[in-house]
Amino acid sequence: MSKTAGRLKAALKSTEKIDHSRKLRTNIPAGLAAPNPPLGPQLGQRNINIANFIKDFNERTADIKEGIPLPVRVKVHGDRTYDMVIHQPPATYFLMQAAGIQRGAMNSGKEVAGKLTLRHLYEIAKIKSQDPPLTLQTLQQTTQMLVGIARTCGIKIVREIDPDEYAEFLKERAVIVEEQKQELQAAKEAKMLRTG
Repeated sequence: MSKTAGRLKAALKSTEKIDHSRKLRTNIPAGLAAPNPPLGPQLGQRNINIANFIKDFNERTADIKEGIPLPVRVKVHGDRTYDMVIHQPPATYFLMQAAGIQRGAMNSGKEVAGKLTLRHLYEIAKIKSQDPPLTLQTLQQTTQMLVGIARTCGIKIVREIDPDEYAEFLKERAVIVEEQKQELQAAKEAKMLRTG
């Protein structure tokens, strides 16, 4: 073995290995953390005391409406302690709640699932700018990011919305969504017949 290869092996042995399994990124519904899968096994793999984590999370999210999905980032230390950071709900959650829709568009470039005003977008941007990853961005950059996310969800940004007109739009949209669900169900059944 050459001297260079020997030095390389010695250097690799002396460097500290990075353990990426100690980081956990997941979405947990506010106030509804439970040891059931998928959360329980994820915590168990990282040697976190599941009961303490669930109790801690549910206490920290007690003032938030139950069921709202919250992105959680957990860093686990060697002594089984952890640092938990709870972010604001995802941008898609805020956008779909503000638009009054349950699901986005299946073909985002071709159909409109809902509408939002610029004021709604600005308020959502103010809330999302409190998230640790977005603290260094300006409010304008956060708003531009939200415009892109709204476009992928099929949400159209408008200056003003007439409530009566929008209620009629949502009724028409409900019929379209029901047709799409039936098409998906038919495609699923056809696939099961082919594979069965």
